[in-house]
Amino acid sequence: MRLPAVALAALFGGGVVFGQVLWIAQRASSHVFLALGFAAVGVLLCAGLILARVGRLFSAAVFSLLSWVVLGILGAGIANQPRPADYVLSLVEAGRLELKTPLRWHGRLRDEPARLPWGYGYEIELGGVEYQGSLVGARGGLRVSFSEAPDRAAAPDVHAGDEVVVVAEAKLPPVFRDDGAFDRREYLAQQGVDLVATLRAPKLMERVAPSPTTAATLLARTRRTLRDEIDTLFEKTPDAGGVLRAMLLGDRSFVERTESTDFQKTGVFHVLVVAGLHVGALAVSLFWMGRVLRLTPFWTALTTLTVLFAYVAVVEQRPPVIRAALMTAIVVMGGLFFRRLDLLNSAGLAALILLIAKPLAVRDSSFQLTFLAIGCIAGLAAPWLEKTVQPYVKALRKWRDVTRDAAHEPRAAQFRIDLRAAARWVSARVPVRLGAASGEALARAIGVSLRVWELLVITLALQIGMLPLMARDFHRVTLSAPLVNLAAVPVTGIVVPLGFLTLGCGLILPAAGKILAVPLTWVTMLLVHLVRWFAQFSAWSYRVPGPPAWLIVVFLTAGVTLAVAARVLNASRRWMARGAGAALLASALCIAIFPFAPRWSKGKLELTVLDVGQGDSLFVVSPHGGTILIDGGGAFGGFTGHELHNGIDPGEEAVSPYLWSRGFQKLDVVALTHAHQDHIGGLTAILENFRVGALWIGREVESPALANLEKLAGERKIPVVHEIRGNKVSWDGVEAQFLWPEIAPEEIGPAPKNNDSLVLRLKYGERTLLLPGDAEKQAEKAILDENNEATLRADVLKVGHHGSKNSTMPGFLAAVQPRVAVISAGEDNPYGHPNPELLERLETAGVRTLRTDRDGAVHIVTDGHQLEISCFVACPDKAAAQAATQASAQAHPPDQQKHGKK
Repeated sequence: MRLPAVALAALFGGGVVFGQVLWIAQRASSHVFLALGFAAVGVLLCAGLILARVGRLFSAAVFSLLSWVVLGILGAGIANQPRPADYVLSLVEAGRLELKTPLRWHGRLRDEPARLPWGYGYEIELGGVEYQGSLVGARGGLRVSFSEAPDRAAAPDVHAGDEVVVVAEAKLPPVFRDDGAFDRREYLAQQGVDLVATLRAPKLMERVAPSPTTAATLLARTRRTLRDEIDTLFEKTPDAGGVLRAMLLGDRSFVERTESTDFQKTGVFHVLVVAGLHVGALAVSLFWMGRVLRLTPFWTALTTLTVLFAYVAVVEQRPPVIRAALMTAIVVMGGLFFRRLDLLNSAGLAALILLIAKPLAVRDSSFQLTFLAIGCIAGLAAPWLEKTVQPYVKALRKWRDVTRDAAHEPRAAQFRIDLRAAARWVSARVPVRLGAASGEALARAIGVSLRVWELLVITLALQIGMLPLMARDFHRVTLSAPLVNLAAVPVTGIVVPLGFLTLGCGLILPAAGKILAVPLTWVTMLLVHLVRWFAQFSAWSYRVPGPPAWLIVVFLTAGVTLAVAARVLNASRRWMARGAGAALLASALCIAIFPFAPRWSKGKLELTVLDVGQGDSLFVVSPHGGTILIDGGGAFGGFTGHELHNGIDPGEEAVSPYLWSRGFQKLDVVALTHAHQDHIGGLTAILENFRVGALWIGREVESPALANLEKLAGERKIPVVHEIRGNKVSWDGVEAQFLWPEIAPEEIGPAPKNNDSLVLRLKYGERTLLLPGDAEKQAEKAILDENNEATLRADVLKVGHHGSKNSTMPGFLAAVQPRVAVISAGEDNPYGHPNPELLERLETAGVRTLRTDRDGAVHIVTDGHQLEISCFVACPDKAAAQAATQASAQAHPPDQQKHGKK
């Protein structure tokens, strides 16, 4: 077997995937399941040994390989064991811990406080929590953030390893309950963060005991020292400092959102993520230094491994760094024992080690992307280069030495002869003193050209090979990536070693560090400006829905077949390579252009009220597939004084993924009810990610956010249409009527208001939907005065202003008479939405009430006669919903609610 480690890793990983399915089915009898699995491994190994002793080697190999599949299944079973009873999430799920109020949390700081653009972040390894008068043991991770302000006291003076007590209201990380949405809760759980909280005042964090001096605390302080050194050296060039923090130490906190997006658009985001490229650049520089210093192979390898593992420790042992360092270590160790290891086999061995340590990593997209990238390089690019370019690269070594020609294959030997002839021809036509130099310059130019070609081939193989997973996970196709990588990869190869040299000198010799910081800044900003320049060409980067699973399988099968053909098939079977290559390119084209029709209910009107936290976003599909997106949720505007450092963007993380999950690439209309942040904030991402036919707005107001949105619409040639009371639209058999606002189109308001909201009524057949945005009682009263009951009656009501007590007033509710009401509100929002008074009104009226904070996205479909309702979380029946409403009203009486407008 040429690639045993690859085979073992594939079998073990396949066993883990299969084990996930079995584990779900056998969870009730887990101990029996595990016992049977270990017994099966023993039987298979014994059978393999017996068959090997009697000469049945093929059968023995089959049994041995099957044992690795069973081991993978066992790994999945062990990894899926239930959390301990004292784990904080177990306590919450069991009802033994309530998170609705501030509690005293006990634990130790995992790391030094992380400086952030707006303050500090603290990660605490929990040990217990004071609850109902007693200290309850609780394990898990708590992330606490503290926002600095001129009028606030300084951040707490605590350090890694300190035992602390924090008084804070901890919450589960926010998550959007929509199909396709980014699962932030799972993402943080992989980092060991189970709960998040905000520190309201420094005095609420108390140091109980100082940290002992351990290896972990020393590493944490070293990490903080390096970050502080970057801040000191690049105080006057914060853009360069933020990028270097990311490239050298894996801290992207100071990279602006727009900067990060530019790196994504140009396909070089991997430059900002410390991984294989950075570890490889560091390892190459260490080997080069070893050669310059004339160290023996043993000391060069030992130095390289020592520095690499120290680097892994400093950058917090993140999975991409560990994978890259492990791969590098395997290659270095192979070289130390005079073994030239196959890159695929090295990758297979690294994957096997990592999967044994953490079996469920096989479902981690970062793990998949890492080894897919290695597979593209080693399985596709490397074999092709070895047969085409590499012979000429090798032929350039000692090219003047005629006696070495025979050691090369005929075409390479002829290349050396031609090169010497060309050098003589050039030397004869330049001054004598330049003769020898001209020949060397010619050889070097050819060598550089060949290396550039190698890099281009590798980047093309990476971009094509990683296309399905990039489209699945990031919904982006970047056409400029190969070209940008030609410049970005070499620049990164300079920045990484020069960056660490600058940091080291800055700590030992501050003056030398400041001198080296100057060229480092130039090179870093060269990279930044290069990325910015390419990012401005919007046509070179676009968003696509994720490909269907069957297309990914076809693509990967074709890729594996092509890789096998490049290695083992002879010339008589080139048809197989050609067929696999054609299938690969065809499936890649399908992924890139996504020619598939979106999914919608033909002949029916659809309304989806998306979960975007504390905000609104509604998606409407007509019976013939026309689309309207009403609002986009609210992107967090940033911290005071640091507005550019934005947080969660529902438009990017919830609304767009939902639309992509259904295969939509264009929207006929994007409608903005009014310009409050929780409605307009996510629309920037929508206009950037989709082809939009028109932008509907109501009243023009003096709002920077609205002005920026209209400017973006103008840049993308999207017409802006003002809709006001009385306007009607016939839309694919649906009657659309605007009931509000009542204004002149040219009238400009001083600021956005809830009562400026677009109020839209949709009628299809016998069924009607009423969508009032954030309209409150003043607008409701005006609508009541200007319309009769027949005009207002609706089967489905999207409750106004997130369930505020000042909306859906009794008179309005009596006129509408909805059968179903949907409330869009954020879980544990600070406004107390939905208000218990409103919930009681709906219950008294006998309205079935659904809520995005509880039920996730609510999907309503009608054929004009019947209503079909489903939720992301199973919709509660009417009795359960009424019981939940009563419980909410008892827990939060009206006089204790926190009210407020956004």
